Amino acid sequence: MTQAPRIALLTIFIGLVAGCSTTSRQAPVVERGTPPVQTRPAPVRVDETPKHDERGMYTVRKGDTLLRIAFDFGQNYRDLVEWNKLANPDDIKVGQVLRVSAPGGERTANVQTQPIPMPPAATTPRKTEPRVDKKPFTESAAADTRPSVPAVTPVVPAAPAAPAAAASDEARLSWMWPSDGRVIATFDDGRNKGLDIAGKAGQPVVAAGSGKVMYAGSGIRGYGNLVIVKHSNSLLSAYAHNRKIVVKEGDNVAKGQLIAEMGDSDADLVKLHFEIRQQGKPVDPTRFLPVR
Repeated sequence: MTQAPRIALLTIFIGLVAGCSTTSRQAPVVERGTPPVQTRPAPVRVDETPKHDERGMYTVRKGDTLLRIAFDFGQNYRDLVEWNKLANPDDIKVGQVLRVSAPGGERTANVQTQPIPMPPAATTPRKTEPRVDKKPFTESAAADTRPSVPAVTPVVPAAPAAPAAAASDEARLSWMWPSDGRVIATFDDGRNKGLDIAGKAGQPVVAAGSGKVMYAGSGIRGYGNLVIVKHSNSLLSAYAHNRKIVVKEGDNVAKGQLIAEMGDSDADLVKLHFEIRQQGKPVDPTRFLPVR
């Protein structure tokens, strides 16, 4: 074989090897592992419960109304108007700072305690004249001559009047169910702030405890015709979605007194939404209501 054909064959062979190499590069063998997972940061849960600072001040958020703020903090909206010197209660703005607790609420009562007085030291009385009725020594006679020490009752500092009065008020409260009917939704912190009781339109709604009507109207969105009764400095109850309200703001009501008629205002069915709030925070009403 001549030199030229050899060179031609060698060239063809090299071309085939190069083609195979190129093909193999298109499908490289790689070590497989767990593919990286694209994750998104978990959404931050926003606490919807409004809070005030240590001075009792609250910053207005979007969607707030003065009535809603007062309800959420367990206050009378008229007090908020007075504390904040509001000319127009309907004109509050996002970012506005409002006082939501009594002006003296941020100050801690300074209770002054007095030292307990000690009884005076016992002293033997001086003789002013000679005794002539000297008696023979006996145990009873010796007892008669001992000076008497008056009994002194220790002075115990009194507890602060306000907390004691509040605790006393709450201890005297007696509760009952605000209406007959089946409970169709129970308390669930964050989802349902009270109990939902099914019933018929016009069914009686009564005060669950004695107190004073703090609000009667339809100014709080989502509650329809609403009655709020204040029972103590820290406890109030709310009755929502009524068809008709039969009490007015400022009325004193007794436990079991008719305050409204059940309805479906701002609701998808006839029901009573009932809440108990302590220091403005919704709590489970079954903690207070009798078992039935």
